[in-house]
Amino acid sequence: MLTQSVAMSRLILVRLNPGEDVREGLARACQEQGVRNGVILSGAGSLSRYHVHVVQSTNLPPGNTFMEGEGPYDVVAVTGLVNEGRVHAHITLADAAGALGGHVEDGCCVLTFLIVAIGETPEAQMADWDRKYVL
Repeated sequence: MLTQSVAMSRLILVRLNPGEDVREGLARACQEQGVRNGVILSGAGSLSRYHVHVVQSTNLPPGNTFMEGEGPYDVVAVTGLVNEGRVHAHITLADAAGALGGHVEDGCCVLTFLIVAIGETPEAQMADWDRKYVL
């Protein structure tokens, strides 16, 4: 296990508009705001299209299963990290049939709006965490 304690310096609110790509929009917002490290705290809105991946098995490395679909989906949650400028976001969606979620891929398209709150943590040092524990 690795841990560290860091302060959150500011809260960045991002509003994505109809037709915008979620991953691209969050990456652009972080770049424009100069966010290198942070925590994606919350998100709400809707999508007209989703493209996500989930882990495929319990083997290491687990591989990925990709899922995509179209239709109206409420965004129940957006969580994740910004690590050295790279957005790693997960999303939970719901419609009348149920809920699904996964790692955000290119192709998640905003329907009405998507508002995401990102807490900047400039002192966080997570860049080498994955290198220390390669699967």
